[in-house]
Amino acid sequence: MKPPYDITPKVLELIASISQKIGRINASFLDKPSPQLRKENKVKTIHHSLKIEGNTLTEEQITALIENKKVLGPPRDINEVINAIDVYDRLNEFDFKSEESFLKAHRLLMNNLVSEAGSYRKQSVGIAKGSKLEHMAPPHENVPFLMKDLFNYIKDPNELTLIKSCVFHYELEFIHPFIDGNGRMGRLWQTLILMNEFPLFEFIPLETLISQNQKEYYKCLGLSDKIGKSTPFLEFMLSIIDQALMVLLEDSEKTMSQADRLEYFISKQKGKFTRKDYLLTFKNISSATASRDLALGVELNLLKKHGTKNKTYYTIEK
Repeated sequence: MKPPYDITPKVLELIASISQKIGRINASFLDKPSPQLRKENKVKTIHHSLKIEGNTLTEEQITALIENKKVLGPPRDINEVINAIDVYDRLNEFDFKSEESFLKAHRLLMNNLVSEAGSYRKQSVGIAKGSKLEHMAPPHENVPFLMKDLFNYIKDPNELTLIKSCVFHYELEFIHPFIDGNGRMGRLWQTLILMNEFPLFEFIPLETLISQNQKEYYKCLGLSDKIGKSTPFLEFMLSIIDQALMVLLEDSEKTMSQADRLEYFISKQKGKFTRKDYLLTFKNISSATASRDLALGVELNLLKKHGTKNKTYYTIEK
């Protein structure tokens, strides 16, 4: 059965916004970040995903562990980070459609943390906040069948990847198939589902924004439980994806060199254009930066300047 959710106007608006940003990122060659940016994103992903679960290690300590340096801290927290580094180093080895691959990822992620690592729970579990029971997960004997149905769902080629990644994340938290590690597995597997169609998601730390909006994250999980549909969580996660892509665009466009911007703009531009047109392509640079870019283009004989002051326009030199 297809998990229940509604396609709301907000869902449609967010999908359109996300698609537009993915297009800009791919067209601007921003989907191939530098090795340093890849490393920074991996550190942020691990830090914030584990921080949600109560891990106390800092980004600096996680960086040190990636570099095989010794770190002082709670042994369990260090173990969690070492496991996460191993899993995120192997991202391309996992098949998002494979339940076997899913269980292998859990086994690696929870190695030496729980005795049931890589196995579905064999007891009933509930999620409590204080003395209040927030969520009673389905009976443990139903977990294998529910997970099989969920993996059949994400194999559906007619379902939008953006939607099924969010729906899978919610349904996994609802089923709560493991004694521990459900949250980090939900976030990991959503990334894998997105990466299958959009490789750039390997370098986008969605967990950072989830961590910064942790109360809303749990609130939307609870709202979805109450109405029996993943719609509130779907809207929330799509908004997180949209924000994460905007952060990437803003950071990357600011760090692109003049030559990179000029090369990209010239490859896309036809006919005459103005500084305003240039700024419409690179929305996160200043007017002064745009003027300097265009002056460099003229100096390098890539562009030809026509007119003066507010009647200035440019053409591309052939």
